[in-house]
Amino acid sequence: MSDDTARATPSAWAPLRVRAFRFLWITQLFSLIGTWMQTVGAQWLLVDEPNAATLVGLVQAAAMLPTLVLALPAGALADIVDRRRLLIAVQLFQVAVGAALTVLAATGHLPPALLLTATFLLGCGTTLMIPGYQTLVQELVGRDQARSAAALNGVAMNLARAVGPAVAGLLIAQAGVSAVFALNALTYAAMAAVLVGLRPPRAQEQLLPERFGGALVAGARYVRHSPAVRRLLLRTLLFVVPGSALWALLPLVASRLLGLDALGYGLLLGALGIGAVTGAAVLPHVVARLSPTRLVLFAGLVFGTATIVCALAPHLVVALVALVPAGLAWLCMLATMNGTLQVFLPGWVRARGLSIYQMVFAGGQAVASLIWGVLAEWLGLVPTLLVAGGLLALGALTVAVWPLHDVSGLDRDPAVYWPEPHLELDPELEDGPVLVTVSYTVSPENMPRFLEAMVPVRRMKMRTGATSYAVYRDAADPTRFVEVSQYPNWAEHLRQHGGRLTGSDQELEDVARAFADGPPRIEHLLPTRAGEPGETV
Repeated sequence: MSDDTARATPSAWAPLRVRAFRFLWITQLFSLIGTWMQTVGAQWLLVDEPNAATLVGLVQAAAMLPTLVLALPAGALADIVDRRRLLIAVQLFQVAVGAALTVLAATGHLPPALLLTATFLLGCGTTLMIPGYQTLVQELVGRDQARSAAALNGVAMNLARAVGPAVAGLLIAQAGVSAVFALNALTYAAMAAVLVGLRPPRAQEQLLPERFGGALVAGARYVRHSPAVRRLLLRTLLFVVPGSALWALLPLVASRLLGLDALGYGLLLGALGIGAVTGAAVLPHVVARLSPTRLVLFAGLVFGTATIVCALAPHLVVALVALVPAGLAWLCMLATMNGTLQVFLPGWVRARGLSIYQMVFAGGQAVASLIWGVLAEWLGLVPTLLVAGGLLALGALTVAVWPLHDVSGLDRDPAVYWPEPHLELDPELEDGPVLVTVSYTVSPENMPRFLEAMVPVRRMKMRTGATSYAVYRDAADPTRFVEVSQYPNWAEHLRQHGGRLTGSDQELEDVARAFADGPPRIEHLLPTRAGEPGETV
């Protein structure tokens, strides 16, 4: 690598130079530690209850279930309302739930059903916060540092996973479970205070704000018609599902295979945490040398090898040596997926895209962890880990068939390049459905290339607002092609005119139109209203 490239490689810690992000990250780290403390405290309250094993497992389920149910609505909210105010409201809600838990635990009025309900409510708060928080972070640090910021957030998660349970154990022994709940509530209050004092960059003003229901549909539609996003989600799933076996079964590796106590389990988590911190430090250099597809291959093979080594490790030292690169691989993989997604998604749908990623990541991890636990009981711990390690390696090798799409260099900034519609009628924003036709004249020698170029144009228009799309050929004039797009209402089409399209979308249309003879003819067809000429009453 040349000196210029080396100088161009950003520092892993560069986002922390942004004062607002630094305060947010530190507060988020303590909040994540508090979340793990909360989980340990809740599980500790249930260990003496009848059916304790089931109840303890339900604590994690109650915390994770909101991700599967609320992630996309959370992303829609974060895209259509003021993110900072939304995050402040969520934090205050969690403070209230945490305070109630503290009082109930201190007074001995916290039965399992109420504890699980409160855990579910805190999980709802966390789910509502994640897409808005991640989108806010990119606004603070910029696209260039999005991957480094994602890596630092991964470091915070892994440090919290290692530190939180240990601190909770000490605090429970000294002051009881209510102290753990109280400290967790304080971390939410601290995050709310930081957000109150935050002054993020002014967000792009929405000329036509979306309604909640329409925003949900638009977010799902964008992902459905974006091959790059779908491939990122697939690669995440192929890594997380087998990779979750090591996280889920690591306590059993410590106790059954290595004969360790809680301190030894903490050492194993610490090794993963050290690997994650190392991963954050080296990620910019890894990204500079490896393409995202090769990084996926590297991460899958390394984490798969570590999983197999842990299944067969004869001694603690061997397991620790294997877990450090495993933590590095986990962090590099997920930070790359998350960071790439943040950079690729346009601003109008970023939180919704990230929320769907969160559903795949957290939901896949939660469901897979349950399956791996059942499989370990039926097949045995060592065979289960060997199967998971093999699936990780196999999944990594599928990059030869399903590589990541190259999105480097794409212009993802908003591009307002469509001409304003010139209409004699004055439609209402909710009028619909609306048909938009674009007529092209294409000479015979250019027809194959024109039709090929219209394939990505179709996906572009479908993901930015159209509910249906087709290209027709005029039987009376074979050189005439008509593109027909349908929109649910006039407002949804105007949003395309007003900022949903990006520079790379414009390039797609420019390529297709280069094969046509002259500029296209555009028509907007609106539904007739009662009383208008031609309308049957």
